Amino acid sequence: MSIKTATINGVCTIEIARPEKKNALTVAMYQAMANALISAHEDKAVRAVLITGQPGIFTSGNDIEDFMSRPPGQGSDSMDSPVFLFMRALLACEKPVVAAVTGAAIGIGTTMLLHCDFVYVSDEARLAMPFVALGLVPEFASSLVVPQLMGHRRAAEKLLLGDPFTGEQAVECGIANAVLPAGEVVNHARRVAERFNALPPGAVREAKQLIRGPQHEALLATIRTEGELFSKRLRSPEAMEAFQAFFQKRKPDFSKF
Repeated sequence: MSIKTATINGVCTIEIARPEKKNALTVAMYQAMANALISAHEDKAVRAVLITGQPGIFTSGNDIEDFMSRPPGQGSDSMDSPVFLFMRALLACEKPVVAAVTGAAIGIGTTMLLHCDFVYVSDEARLAMPFVALGLVPEFASSLVVPQLMGHRRAAEKLLLGDPFTGEQAVECGIANAVLPAGEVVNHARRVAERFNALPPGAVREAKQLIRGPQHEALLATIRTEGELFSKRLRSPEAMEAFQAFFQKRKPDFSKF
């Protein structure tokens, strides 16, 4: 299994551990992360959740070969796929979620950070949301949240052009809390997560609900709308060209579209 979980001192750690594939996420990994979040949500011994990757890589996003062999269904069926189960589980988690980003965070590696409560990134971090370049559309409610955080023009740079950005820029635009040296990120994030052992869990839970509550339904609706378009785009000629170019290690040619 490429997802490791452990609960120590009140913190449930979800570690993406597939460094040989740059922590690319498979369907099975999404299911494992969804299960871990649901368990953490229900376990009274868990006071916070920590999501992390490996040194130098948080996640490179979807494993394209695995994703294309088992793509989400269309319509209502797509919402039952493991990737959307993971999205809903992260949104539904009442415990504080802390992310430690040590390196590249691509695609959903960036968009999942939008739904964590605390995000700490290394000075080596590089974030990107290159969905359009792959013939796809934004996901995980990024089309709603990113413009709210950055404004329309900077959001267009990130979502339409797919421009990568640094950890410092992630802090500037509100995606991350702080930038730290790479070797300190995970320990700092864990210390933040452990602080919730000394706080009243009911008050934490209800405060998080108040912070996130007003936008919860809008996030779910946007995820559904994006998901339906994303599933259609996966089968589009533009996406097929982008994926073939990826596997053939060449630049895609969109001039015929």
